[in-house]
Amino acid sequence: MSSDVLQNLMFYCALASGLLFIGMFLRAKVPLFRTLLLPASVLGGFVGLLLGPQVLGSHAILPISQDCLNTWSLLPGILILPIFASVPLGSGMNTPPKPKGEFRRNLPKVLASCGCFASSGCLQSMVGFGFAWVAVLWFPNFNLYPNFGYEVAAGFSGGHGTAGAIGGLLEGFGIPHWATAQGVATTFATIGLLGGMIGGTFILNRAANRGQTMVLSKPSQLPPSTTYGYTTDIHAQPNLGRETTNNSSIETISVHLGFILLDCGLSLFLLDLAKQYKIPGLSVIPVWFYGLLLMYAINGLLRLLKLDWMIDTKVKSRITGAITDLAIVCAMASIPIKAVASYLIPIIICSVLGFAVTYFCCFTMHRFCFGKKDYPIERGIMCWGVNTGVMINGMMLLKICDPNYESPTLNDFSMGFALMSIISIFYQPMMYHLIASGSEASNFLFHSTLFLGFFLMAVVGRFMLKRAAPEQYKP
Repeated sequence: MSSDVLQNLMFYCALASGLLFIGMFLRAKVPLFRTLLLPASVLGGFVGLLLGPQVLGSHAILPISQDCLNTWSLLPGILILPIFASVPLGSGMNTPPKPKGEFRRNLPKVLASCGCFASSGCLQSMVGFGFAWVAVLWFPNFNLYPNFGYEVAAGFSGGHGTAGAIGGLLEGFGIPHWATAQGVATTFATIGLLGGMIGGTFILNRAANRGQTMVLSKPSQLPPSTTYGYTTDIHAQPNLGRETTNNSSIETISVHLGFILLDCGLSLFLLDLAKQYKIPGLSVIPVWFYGLLLMYAINGLLRLLKLDWMIDTKVKSRITGAITDLAIVCAMASIPIKAVASYLIPIIICSVLGFAVTYFCCFTMHRFCFGKKDYPIERGIMCWGVNTGVMINGMMLLKICDPNYESPTLNDFSMGFALMSIISIFYQPMMYHLIASGSEASNFLFHSTLFLGFFLMAVVGRFMLKRAAPEQYKP
C-alpha cells in the first residue's frame, strides 16, 4: 500500500469534517433544524448528498470524486466496530454501590420497561420482513433485494450509526447489494429521526392539553445550549472528563483510545481465526459482536486489577461520539440515491407501519403496564424517542415534559435497556445468521418469537406492579 492511499483517506475525512461544520452552522442558524434537534452530522451529510454527484450527477456543486464516495460508503461499516466495542468500557466503574436489594425491588418496573422497549424493535423488524414476505409472494414487481426488512429496525431503533453499519455487516457476509441496503437503512433512520421528533412534540403537546403529563402542565422549552448545539459562555461549557493520566507520560485520550483499538484488533484476529478454521456459528458473527464481548472481559479485568481509575466514561463517550459523527456524515453523503429511490414505495409503506407499531409499544403498552398514575406519558415518550432515533433523542423529548428528570423514567428505562442488552447477547448470533442466509418468512417468524417473549415479559412486569400497587390501575 502506497502513501497515496492514506493521503486520500485523510483528504476524504477532511471533506467529511467540512460537511460537519456546515451542519453545525445550519443547526445554529435555521430555527426548524433547532426545533427538530437535527444533529450536525445528519445536516452535513444531507448537504453532501444534495449538492454532490449522487443527486446532481455531472452538475454537482460539490466536486466529490467517485473514489471519495466509495470510501465514505465503506467507513461506517468499519467505524461501527470501535463504536459498539467501546460500550462496556467503564461499566460499573467509579460509581457508588447500589443499595442492597435495589434490583429486586425494581424488578417489576425493569421487566415492564424492557418488555415495552424491546417489543418495539421486534415489531419494526416484523414490519420489514413481513412486508418483504408478502411482496415476494404477491407483489413481485417491487423487485426487493434478498434480506430486505431489517433496515426498518436498524434505522428506526438503531439510528444513523447502526444504519451505517448495515453495509459492513452484509458485505462481511458476501452479499453484493450491501451499499443499497445501507442507503435504505440510512433513509429509514432519517425518516425515523424527523418523524420521531415531530411526532413526539405533537404527542407531548396533546398529552399536556389533556392533563396527562405528570410533572408539568405544559411542555417546557429546552435550553438554548441544547437547541443551538453550543454555548458561547465558557463558564457554562461542561468539562470533557477527568484527566486520568498525566500527559508527561501518556495522554488520557490515548489511554481510552488505546483500549478501544486493542479490543478492535483482538476482535478482528478472533473473527479471522473463526473464518480460517470455519468454526460453525462463530465465523458468521459480525466483528463488532466480538468486540462487544471482549470489551466486557477487558472491563472486568480492569476492575479486578483495580485499574478502574484509568477510565472515565465521559472521555470514552466523547471519543466514540466523534467517531459516530464521522460515520453518520459519510453514510448520509454516500447514499446511492438512484438505487434507494427504486424502493420508495416499500420505504413509505414500511415507515408508516413502523411508526404505528412504535406508537403501540411506546404508549399503549406503557399505559397498560404502568397504569395512568405512574408516568405513562413520560415513560412512553422516552421509549418513542429512542425507538425512532437514539438515546439522546429520547432524553431530549423527556426533558421537554420532565426538565429536571424528576420522574423515575430515566432510571427505570436505563435498567430495562441494560437487561435487554444482556438478553440480546444470546439471540443476536442467530438473528444475524438468519439475516444473512434466511428467508423472509424465517426472519419474520424469528422476530415474532422475540416479540412474543418480550411482550410476555412486559405482561409479567405489569402483573407484579398491579399486585404491589393496585390503586395505580384504577380509572
